[in-house]
Amino acid sequence: MSWIPFKIGQPKKQIVPKTVERDFEREYGKLQQLEEQTRRLQKDMKKSTDADLAMSKSAVKISLDLLSNPLCEQDQDFLNMVTALDTAMKRMDAFNQEKVNQIQKTVIEPLKKFGSVFPSLNMAVKRREQALQDYRRLQAKVEKYEEKEKTGPVLAKLHQAREELRPVREDFEAKNKQLLDEMPRFYGSRLDYFQPSFESLIRAQVVYYSEMHKIFGDLTQQLDQPGHSDEQRERENETKLSELRALSIVADD
Repeated sequence: MSWIPFKIGQPKKQIVPKTVERDFEREYGKLQQLEEQTRRLQKDMKKSTDADLAMSKSAVKISLDLLSNPLCEQDQDFLNMVTALDTAMKRMDAFNQEKVNQIQKTVIEPLKKFGSVFPSLNMAVKRREQALQDYRRLQAKVEKYEEKEKTGPVLAKLHQAREELRPVREDFEAKNKQLLDEMPRFYGSRLDYFQPSFESLIRAQVVYYSEMHKIFGDLTQQLDQPGHSDEQRERENETKLSELRALSIVADD
């Protein structure tokens, strides 16, 4: 901020020590950063859970589409394989929904509630700033009369200005002290507040992926053909694709 000499309404006296102003700016800056991080984390968690749900719903739809494939009516082995896949996808979707509900309840909602206190905090800072401006304006007014010749009318106005200044100064000092006392406490409380939420997030993920390991382990046992490696399956697919390409209806002109 550029320095403007003799700025109207600004007192010559340093009414707030620079160290106090630096402390205030530092503490409020930390809370502004915390507000932004909380907002961003809540948004990212919501996007993550939405993506998780979309993934499992899409997987269920794919298995249902496969079940309606005519091959399922013609090939019992294919029907058994797709039915096993459909069962696994529905189990995955059910556990995924439980995980998302848990995260919504124990992580996203607490983030939302924590973020809801910042508007009140910001308003308290604005009230402190307004009180500071009033304090500066009245202090400048007092200084103006103090510099004038001490005539009867001037002394009367000086007395009146000092009387106006006193409650305004006390109001600012009270607001300033309260914020300087409580902002560090609020910032420090974030650890105790969020730790249970993050522990719950980790537990929800552990439970979900443990269940996925069981579900897909069971599915693998049902679908695996003994003696068939991935490389063998790939070669078989290439052979069958070559046979299809050899048909006259798909041959290049």
